[in-house]
Amino acid sequence: MAKELYVGHMSYEATEDDLRRLFSVAGTVTSVHIITDPESGRSKGCGYVRMLTEEEAKEAIETLDGALLRNRVITVSVARPQKQATRPAPRRGKSGPGGRPGKKRPS
Repeated sequence: MAKELYVGHMSYEATEDDLRRLFSVAGTVTSVHIITDPESGRSKGCGYVRMLTEEEAKEAIETLDGALLRNRVITVSVARPQKQATRPAPRRGKSGPGGRPGKKRPS
């Protein structure tokens, strides 16, 4: 089991301090991060909490999944690894490499 936990369905008013205090009942919290909209800075209602040990992370899930935080019932689960962003393959036209689609090459 991983030490990093995903916290969902949070109140938009919940703070990182709120999460740190809540999760400290299960053990030592090493980091907290609330996901925010880059333009507005407003919370997206989810975040990540990292616990010191896997045992503490397991305890946090068992204890806090379904807990009330700022009048919202939160979900707590193991955080899944982020997917690597892949670049789309370059598109090639019907005329082959280096040519432009729909254009005939001069003879």
